[in-house]
Amino acid sequence: MNIRQSLQSTAIDGESENTDWLSISDLMSGLLLIFALLVVVTLHQLKKTQEEMQNKRVVVIQAMQDQFNANGINAEVNPETGDITLLDSVLFDFNEKELKPGGSEFLSKFIPIYSNVIFSEPKISEEVTRVIIEGHTSSDGSVAYNMKLSLGRANSVYQFINTMVLPKHKQDFLAKIQVAGRGSMDADALMANEEDRKVIFRMQFKSDDSFNAVSRLVD
Repeated sequence: MNIRQSLQSTAIDGESENTDWLSISDLMSGLLLIFALLVVVTLHQLKKTQEEMQNKRVVVIQAMQDQFNANGINAEVNPETGDITLLDSVLFDFNEKELKPGGSEFLSKFIPIYSNVIFSEPKISEEVTRVIIEGHTSSDGSVAYNMKLSLGRANSVYQFINTMVLPKHKQDFLAKIQVAGRGSMDADALMANEEDRKVIFRMQFKSDDSFNAVSRLVD
């Protein structure tokens, strides 16, 4: 091979390498464009899911509050979360985990309305996937004792529900319930507040699960 042929061969090899790099660059640009489009679509779906979640939650919460008001039940539903907080003084005597007579009487009125709303329509019962009964205490006392007391109180509420007559949907309602003791984890650490001694009925929504699933795609 002479010098001219050698130079021509080198030039051809160089052009081939340049062509290869251009092909890789075009491929990467195309992949970045596809990824950007996927992010845009996912963000749109995330916003749509969030709106649907809020609409479904509003229906459930409003129906719950309307029924409590109509039946003279003094229970306020958090308009954003659907949580219902019952002070321990309504259900229990101080430092006790067994329901007092007044607490049993209150639950006898409260639970049928609460469960009836959840199962009033299929779209509501499907939307509410869990009912978490949380026991809470003040910061007064040891952590271990408060945790045991809060769990005992939540469990007493569950056991009472289990004895009630709810002929239409009792087993379905019980299947949704989870019991939890939070102790003084959410209490004021500087002083013992009566408001920290409470039982919370916390609804978990199906739309929350959908929203979280879409959020993970974005992350």
